[in-house]
Amino acid sequence: MIVSPADLFTVLRQYNPWWSGVRPSDLPHWRRAAFGELMQWAANPPAGRALLLAGARQIGKTTLFLQVIDALIADGVNPNNILYATFDHPLLKLAGLEQLLKLRGEMGPPGEGVHYLFLDEIQSTANWQTWLKHQVDFEKNRRIAVTGSATPLVTEGQESGVGRWQTIQLATLSFYEYLQIKKLPAPELPAVSSLAQLYDWSANDFARVAAQAQPLAGLFHDYLLRGGFPQCALVESLTLAQKLLREDIVDKVLKRDMTALFGVRRIVELEQTFLYLCLHDGGLLDLPQLCSSLQLKRPTVENFINLLEAAHLVYRLRPFGYGKEVLRGRPKLYLADAAIAPAVLLKGRALLEDATALGQAVETAFFKHVFTRYYRRSIGFSYWRGKKDREVDIIANVEGQVTPFEVKYRGKVGASDLKGLEEFCSQREVARGYVVTRELADFGPMDLGRGAAAARLMRVPAALACYWLSRSEMS
Repeated sequence: MIVSPADLFTVLRQYNPWWSGVRPSDLPHWRRAAFGELMQWAANPPAGRALLLAGARQIGKTTLFLQVIDALIADGVNPNNILYATFDHPLLKLAGLEQLLKLRGEMGPPGEGVHYLFLDEIQSTANWQTWLKHQVDFEKNRRIAVTGSATPLVTEGQESGVGRWQTIQLATLSFYEYLQIKKLPAPELPAVSSLAQLYDWSANDFARVAAQAQPLAGLFHDYLLRGGFPQCALVESLTLAQKLLREDIVDKVLKRDMTALFGVRRIVELEQTFLYLCLHDGGLLDLPQLCSSLQLKRPTVENFINLLEAAHLVYRLRPFGYGKEVLRGRPKLYLADAAIAPAVLLKGRALLEDATALGQAVETAFFKHVFTRYYRRSIGFSYWRGKKDREVDIIANVEGQVTPFEVKYRGKVGASDLKGLEEFCSQREVARGYVVTRELADFGPMDLGRGAAAARLMRVPAALACYWLSRSEMS
C-alpha cells in the first residue's frame, strides 16, 4: 500500500466526524433547490441508480452533500452507515476507490440497513465509471452519490457506466439563491410558478409589481458582477471577488484539471481559446475566425471547446431545426456564469457602462436560469437565425411545443426591435413568446403582427424573470 492505513484512518475520521457523534458544522441554514432532489434520491433512487451531481468547481457541491448527510442523520440513519470522502485530497486519491472501501470495512462494521457513500470529485480516480457500474449492479445495499466538476470522455475500451446513475446538473447560484446567501432583503412579490401565468394578469397587476420590484434592479446588476460562485458572492470587495473567480477558473480548472484529467499540455492555447469565448459570450461560434485569430488548427480548437464543456464552463446551443439545418449551422456558446467574462477580462464595474457587454451578461444569466429551471423536463434548447441575420436568442422545445425568448436589455422595446422574433413566430405559427427587457416599467403583453394568428408576446424585465424562474425552482 502506498499510503499507510493509519494516515488514511486519520483523514477519514476528519471528513466523517459523525462517526464520533459530531454533526457537520458551519453549514448554511438555507438550502439550494437541488437539495430536495438529492433527498428524494436518498430516500428512493430511481431503479436503484447512483447519483452524479455534476457542475463546475466551487459552486457548492460539497456543501450540498454535507447538508444531505446532516438531514439523513437527523432522520435517524445510523451515522456509521455514511461515508464521505473527497478525492481532491492527495492521500485519498493515491489510495483509490477499492482501497478506500476496504479500509472503511477494517475500521469497524457498519450497522444494518442502507449504506451511503458520498464521494467528491470522483473524476480524479481511475476507471471510476466501471467501478460505479459494478457497485450499482452488485452492491444493492449501497447508495452512492458522487460529484464531478469535470467529466472525462470515456476512453476507448473502458466500460461505460452510463445508465447506472441519475444526473443532477448543478449550476452556479441563481439570482434568488444569491439573495439568500447574501442575506439581502427581497421585495414582497406575488408567486409566479410559470411565466405563462403572466398572460392572465391585468394592466394594474403589471404596474403594481413593477413598482414593488424596484429594489431588484440594483441587486440584479450586483449579481451580474459577482456571479453565482458562493465564495465569490460572499466577498465584500468586488475586486477581490473577481480575482478569486479568475483564480478558480484559470488556475484551478484550465491549468490544473485540464492537465490532470485530460492530459492537456497546450495550456497557453487553451487559455487563449477560453479568453476568445469570454469576448464572444452568447455569440455564434465562428471557428474559422477563431482558428485564424489564434493560429490554431480546427481539430485543436474543437477539442478545447469539448473539454471546456465537459468541465461545465460553457453551454452549447445548436441551431433550431432538423437535419442539415443543425449539422451545417454554427453553435452558440454561453459561459456557465455571467460574471466569468467580466472577471476574466478585468472589466470590474465598467461592465455596467458597456451596453453590449452588459446585454451579453444578461443573456447569459437568463439562459442559465431558464435552462436550470426546465432541463429536467427534457427540454431541447436551441437558437434560430433567419434571413438578414435576424435571430431569436433562445428557443425551448417541449414535446413539440416551441417557446421563443428574445433578450433586449436596452430602453423601451418596441415591435421594430423584434423583427427576428416576428419572422420566427410567423414561419412556425408560434402563438406566444417572451421578450426579456431592462426597464421594470417595460413589463406586460404586446401583440406582434396582425390578425387572429398573430403572436402575443410577454415583456418581462430580466431581474423579475430570473427572480421568478429561480424562486419557483425553490418551491
